[in-house]
Amino acid sequence: MLRESEAQDRAAFVELFASPEVRTYLGGPRPRDELERAVPAVPGRRPGLFVIDLHGAMIGTVTLGRRDAERPGHLRPEAGEAELGYMFLPEAWGHGYATEACAAALGWFADALPGEPVVLCTQTANDRSLRLAAKLGFTEVKRFEEYGAEQWFGMWSSPTSSG
Repeated sequence: MLRESEAQDRAAFVELFASPEVRTYLGGPRPRDELERAVPAVPGRRPGLFVIDLHGAMIGTVTLGRRDAERPGHLRPEAGEAELGYMFLPEAWGHGYATEACAAALGWFADALPGEPVVLCTQTANDRSLRLAAKLGFTEVKRFEEYGAEQWFGMWSSPTSSG
C-alpha cells in the first residue's frame, strides 16, 4: 500500500539513510547519530513522497519530484521534469515490491498529469535499478558522469500519451 508518512515511520527513515546497502549507489550511508538528530518526528511529509507499507510497517519510499535544473541529464533545456526515486529496506529486496510500488506511483502520476514524461537516473553499476527501470518501461535517453560514476538516464511516458 502507498500512503503518506506517519510518526511510526521515523525509525525506518533513519534506517534507509543509515544503511550501507541501501545507500551504495546514493552517495553512501549517513551517520546514524546525525540522522537521529535531523529526522523530524513525522519524516517525509511532502507532495509526491509515498511510504510503501507492508502489513502496517514501512518497507521503503517512492518519490515523484522535480529534477533539479542544476543537475546534468534533462529531456529539455528548461528542465524540471518529474523524476522517479525509490529506496527500500534490504529485507524488502527481491520480492517485487519495488516494481509494484513504482508502477502504482507512475499510474497515479499519469492520471494527475496525463502525457507528462517521467525521468529516472541511476548509476550504470546498479544492476537492480536498471532491471527495475526496464520492467517499468523506461527507455535510455543518455549516459553521463555525475558523482564520480557513470549515470543512466531514462524516460517513461504514460501509455495514454501521444509521445
